[in-house]
Amino acid sequence: MCGIAGIVHADPGFPVSRELLGRMTDAMAHRGPDAESVHLWRGAGFGHRRLSIIDLATGDQPMFNEDRTKAVILNGEIYNFPELRSELEGRGHRFTTRADTEVIVHAYEEFGVGCVARLRGMFAFALWDEPERRLLLARDRVGKKPLYYTHAGERLCFASELKALLQDASLKRGVSAESLDDYFSFGAVQAPATIFQGVIQLPPGHYLVWERGAPRIAEYWDVPRGEVVRRSEVETVEAFAEVFADAVRVRLVSDVPLGAFLSGGVDSSAVVDMMARLSNWPVVTTSVGFSERAFSELGHARAVATAVGAEHHEVLVEPRAVDVLPRLVWHLDEPFADSSALPTYYVSRAAREQVTVALSGDGGDEVFAGYQRRYGFHRWEARLRRWLPTSVRTGVMAPLGAVYPKADWLPRPLRARYFLQNLGTTPERAYFSDLSLFRDDEKARLLSADFRSELADHDPFTAFARHFERVRGLDSLSQLLYVDLKTWLANDILVKVDRMSMANSLEVRAPLLDHKVIEFAATVPPDLKYRGRTSKYLLKRHLEGRVPRSVIHRPKQGFEIPLASWLRGELREMAADLLLSPRSLARGYVRPEGVRRLWQDHQTRVRDHSARIWALIVLELWHRSFVDEAPGQGAPRS
Repeated sequence: MCGIAGIVHADPGFPVSRELLGRMTDAMAHRGPDAESVHLWRGAGFGHRRLSIIDLATGDQPMFNEDRTKAVILNGEIYNFPELRSELEGRGHRFTTRADTEVIVHAYEEFGVGCVARLRGMFAFALWDEPERRLLLARDRVGKKPLYYTHAGERLCFASELKALLQDASLKRGVSAESLDDYFSFGAVQAPATIFQGVIQLPPGHYLVWERGAPRIAEYWDVPRGEVVRRSEVETVEAFAEVFADAVRVRLVSDVPLGAFLSGGVDSSAVVDMMARLSNWPVVTTSVGFSERAFSELGHARAVATAVGAEHHEVLVEPRAVDVLPRLVWHLDEPFADSSALPTYYVSRAAREQVTVALSGDGGDEVFAGYQRRYGFHRWEARLRRWLPTSVRTGVMAPLGAVYPKADWLPRPLRARYFLQNLGTTPERAYFSDLSLFRDDEKARLLSADFRSELADHDPFTAFARHFERVRGLDSLSQLLYVDLKTWLANDILVKVDRMSMANSLEVRAPLLDHKVIEFAATVPPDLKYRGRTSKYLLKRHLEGRVPRSVIHRPKQGFEIPLASWLRGELREMAADLLLSPRSLARGYVRPEGVRRLWQDHQTRVRDHSARIWALIVLELWHRSFVDEAPGQGAPRS
């Protein structure tokens, strides 16, 4: 795992600042503490920070082809590099290292930009073709590794993190009102946009070719949308086991200590179990828990570790967000409202004490239908839509939902108000509303009139709608899985895991997000993913007999912190200082009375607004770190 950065000019006579590239890579030192480098050409330059995983002796970057006319820098891992290397050597290419990175530059020589589709792994890389003065940027299929860029005139800059780009004083830090509106809806900025005007994310599954000052972006992979394959249940479980075993096997290659995250849930248990089957040594596992037992899964994780014979480590998290939250916000680069970033940071820090690489269970929910309540209620609403005439839903249900009394003390899907509103609109709009941090009516009460007028016709739902449109002909569950993979997974889950693991210089690999696993899952009938009231049916069938049934068949428990009680206790003073300070309330995004109402209702236990309050706290901290002050090169100490 590494940090990459670069600057290219269409004019080869335009000098690139070595000092600026050095500042850009220094801002990402946590991504690569083992080595650093800057390489310049005419009008172009690359910077790299290295976390050494494979080929510790000769794996420094950039890496070149035989005549050094082409060079590549990589953030990530290419898991099929042994097979690619063998093929390329058979075609006459000569290698000088044992590193996975080197296969990219030789594959480019052989296959051109089509080389990207030949790669299996998690990656963001940049390749410079000096004779053609061509830059190739590419990002892995689901977005495990980040890549940002700016393009102005005949100059393009790129980096693994926003804070690296912000080392360039010419980049204005203008906040995008549309991205901030998306943040209030999703709790995270939606790619390819970023929180800053003029800065873009390269979308997952895409590459960018820059020549003569002009960028061209193309998609090289998407989730297959073909026919499902009809097998028996036993045959499907066996077929999955074979694909999954291969995905885990290729992720066990490492020249440094390797282990796994273990939450005690189905996904991480499946990964750890398969690691144990494929390994000749006890798997090193790390779990995080809380003193509040309702939020702790340590007992379940311990049971799995015992069943597979793991070398198990646990860490208990106390509410010390006052100390660590500024550091987390700095590492996240953009406003990010998912409070599970906090335990992810702690489990990454604990794992790093034992290993340099950790496998995780990320992706199981979005690939194999793990969100039981979310998918279950959507299916129930879909059945009622088919039964109720459109005139009743839009003419009766929707107006009734607008005036129905609130019941904010209930879980959102159980509130009749939202249920009626959902039936009165489209399935896509209803799903968007259920996932929204602030629903449209809630945002109307929170956001200031000036900010809302600045948004004009922007609608965050557009980010959902374009993904639904691509899978219009699929069954309802497959549509939701696709949309979640493209939005919730890419913009929240993978951002959280990458930034929090990299904050601790830890590489995290996700076998359930191997593109071959995703492509296999696309052939599995929906009823083998979500059957009756059982989510992740196929994964659970795969695990039966391997880990305790109490782990497999217990209710899903998210990676959550006891945020509601913390905000009324240990975090109350910090939260109030951030939320209600004149500095915060004067920014103009929100109505002060709306913020005060959220705070008061939460403190008096009228409603649980912890997720919304956390989002506002993070936004204020982010603003102070990245807009009010220039981001420094190192993370804040507190």
